[in-house]
Amino acid sequence: MTATVFDELVGQADAIETLRAAALSANALLAGTNSHAGAMTHAWLFTGPAGSGRSTAARAFAAALQCVRGGIGCGECSGCHTTLGGTHADVRFVVPEGLSIPVALMRELVMRAASAPTAGRWQVLVVEDADRLTEAAANALLKAVEEPPARTVFLLCAPSTHPDDISITIRSRCRSVPLRQPPAAAVAELLTRRDGLAPETAVWAAAAAQGHVGRARRLAGDAQARARREAVLAVPRQLTTIGACFDAAAALIEAAEAEAADAVAALDATERSALEMALGAGGTGKGAAGAARGSAGQLKDLEKRQKSRATRAQRDALDRALMDLAGFYRDVLNTQFGRTVSPIHLDASPVAEAAAARWKPEATLRRLEAILACREAIDANVKPKIAVEAMMLALWKG
Repeated sequence: MTATVFDELVGQADAIETLRAAALSANALLAGTNSHAGAMTHAWLFTGPAGSGRSTAARAFAAALQCVRGGIGCGECSGCHTTLGGTHADVRFVVPEGLSIPVALMRELVMRAASAPTAGRWQVLVVEDADRLTEAAANALLKAVEEPPARTVFLLCAPSTHPDDISITIRSRCRSVPLRQPPAAAVAELLTRRDGLAPETAVWAAAAAQGHVGRARRLAGDAQARARREAVLAVPRQLTTIGACFDAAAALIEAAEAEAADAVAALDATERSALEMALGAGGTGKGAAGAARGSAGQLKDLEKRQKSRATRAQRDALDRALMDLAGFYRDVLNTQFGRTVSPIHLDASPVAEAAAARWKPEATLRRLEAILACREAIDANVKPKIAVEAMMLALWKG
């Protein structure tokens, strides 16, 4: 079978069919023909749970739109290659590093996206995590979506179509592409085919990552990621006293902070070094002192952005841990109801079975709900320490 840009979008046959038809329609519009009429529109909204492939779908569709071989998304032409590599002149990606996407950035990108495409096809603006748009940034994007330039396409990614994730007015102007959590078997097949993993390792990683392709790949290849997961799965056995609950909460928060610090440290250092060099750090002469004074504000702005990125990284790391923990209690509940579906944590099955024998299903469900409530509280900006401590006490009480 011929490879295409959609090959890494696993378990999403309906979405792929929709996007392929739209890419062909877009090419027909450029060619001035009427084939595939109505399949293409100027704004798209990709929705689905974490790991479903929202950003992968948006990038693949952007590549297909820029494909010079009739919009088929061949994956080999310059349009496909440069889009997937993030270097295409007419494709811009908004990937929020901090807690939100600011209005200034969105206005700048919308203005640039309104220009004529340099390659003669489409200007494409991909907004990953559109649920992080500030209200002002969402309004700036809405104006562009309401009055789109003739050759500009907006691709937005969000967890759902709920107003908490994307405004009703933006949603109403987009064509929705719902994605689902890909089956573990499909993820395992991709890891085996693309990354050369042993089938048994791929199956374990795909199940443990709950269908999240990127997480599955990290678990398979990163010993530290596996160690962090094992530490999280040990939490239910540690909750024996009130003191143990607070200790477990502190350990979970500290582990998330350490993981986040490791993830952003190199980038932070590179950014600061580059900015200091651009501002003439270490220079001498009459203007050096004045330049140093003038650089304080820019360094402060950089530190603010880096702090926001670190906070986001901490929350993401903590959320991964919470999802691992939720997976354990889901496995316990699954065992109590006769294993109607495959377990998530195959290597923790003996522990889950022992817990299933000790607890009542109602208590297991309350524990699972406590984890989901913790995630919602953190999303609502409750301090993670307070939210996690409350969760641990609920897990202990059952």
